[in-house]
Amino acid sequence: MESKGSWTVADAVDYNGLPADKSKTGGWITAALILGIEVVERLSTMGIAVNLGTGALAVATKLPELRPPTCHHGEACTPATAFQMTFLYIALYLIALGTGGLKSSISGFGSDQFDDKDPKEKAQMAFFFNRFFFIISMGTLMAVTVLVYIQDEVGRSWAYGICTVSMAIAIAVFLSGTKSYRYKKSQGSPVVQIFQIIAASIRKRKTELPQSIVYLYEDTPEGLRIEHTDQFRMLDKAAVVTEGDFEQTLDGIAIPNPWKLSSVTKVEEVKMMVRLLPIWATTIIFWTTYAQMITFSVEQASTMRRNVGNFQIPAGSLTVFFVAAILITLAFYDRVIMPFWKKWKGKPGFSSLQLMAIGLVLSTIGMAAAAIVEQKRLSVAKSSTQKTLPISVFLLVPQFFLVGSGEAFIYTGQLDFFITQSPKGMKTMSTGLFLTTLSLGFFVSSFLVSIVKKVTATSVNGGWLADNINHGRLDLFYWLLVILSGINFVVYVICALWFKPTKSKDSEEMEKGKGFSVEDC
Repeated sequence: MESKGSWTVADAVDYNGLPADKSKTGGWITAALILGIEVVERLSTMGIAVNLGTGALAVATKLPELRPPTCHHGEACTPATAFQMTFLYIALYLIALGTGGLKSSISGFGSDQFDDKDPKEKAQMAFFFNRFFFIISMGTLMAVTVLVYIQDEVGRSWAYGICTVSMAIAIAVFLSGTKSYRYKKSQGSPVVQIFQIIAASIRKRKTELPQSIVYLYEDTPEGLRIEHTDQFRMLDKAAVVTEGDFEQTLDGIAIPNPWKLSSVTKVEEVKMMVRLLPIWATTIIFWTTYAQMITFSVEQASTMRRNVGNFQIPAGSLTVFFVAAILITLAFYDRVIMPFWKKWKGKPGFSSLQLMAIGLVLSTIGMAAAAIVEQKRLSVAKSSTQKTLPISVFLLVPQFFLVGSGEAFIYTGQLDFFITQSPKGMKTMSTGLFLTTLSLGFFVSSFLVSIVKKVTATSVNGGWLADNINHGRLDLFYWLLVILSGINFVVYVICALWFKPTKSKDSEEMEKGKGFSVEDC
């Protein structure tokens, strides 16, 4: 007969603070509720609205007092008042606040619904990350098609109102599972813990490490301990017991001062976060190439023939191919690759490091395809005097598809990696670290554009990135990104080979699929 402990999750509690019962909490039912609120969040975000901000925007676009009068063609427009602008900015800041709070915690909370020490639930967690991004992409698809159409043809107040109502329903559904979720107890601020260990190790920098790790301080319960590693030995000094490391409580009990002494497990948790940084740094370039798909590629499309019969495709609507590529790739991976890989290799799918590697390769190929298409487009532009060039916009589909497929792989890989390879108490922080790769990728893109414009522009022409792309050399800028992406991939592989996952004391040895080795290639 199975013990009672096998039916509970060691590091999770239920709504009442009791050990979480696997039969009553967590699993796919609660994960589905979390996925539900995420699809609506993406619908709202991509429709330029989310959470409380959608309500404010809906009101601002409907009430005459909160918006300037309609501006008709040929008439002077009445500017918005200070009050109207203030209300608008409040709505936009609410959007940013809501998105930041949701994005940094939703994926971590979703993974908390699965027990990584249970082989069955651990496999389900891998499927969760894949479906998580699929759901996000579904929300994006609805936003760039249905919601954009409503904004343009019906009215913005209707679109924002739909977002508000959808979010309200999603929140109600999400809260309905309150008593069924698994919760992880708060373990204090991870930032404070990191600074405590750094401070303690610096304070003891002249202290020699003991010959055996058994002499290092450890007060973590046996089942929750993390196996000691030999990397970053300097940090181990924070776990060396020295005089003055303990303080007396009012009850006369000696407890360690966290700024002077930390346990081996806490030191290893900080090491885990440090190990994430090389992978974090080498995935930023993907989002730099991604930025080109929603900027320069759309500008390319605006100069090309976009007619399908009597209908002209809006240049911005080509992102539908981008989202479609993501959905097709995720569905193919989920239904074809994962079952095949499990049958052949005995693993539920590619490792997170392999997924990110595939994403980086696809984005590099996508940029090369974009450069080749741009060379063709420029050759047509030189021999044509028409505003709309006699070249089909569908030539851009391969670059959208390749980078879109790359996003499907790298996003799910990053999500899995930064959650499963981070300490349990630092999941939200590591998720935030992952999300910074997106924003930094766009910053790097802006920086590169500025540098290239400054270096290549002359008094005669606008350089590679001229205001009129027909007079520039966007293809050379794309080739530059191909070179940078190729160099970055080599560095990524080196970092991935160096990376070693941390093992818990009571867990089985992590399967080889979770590491990146020559065998995995």
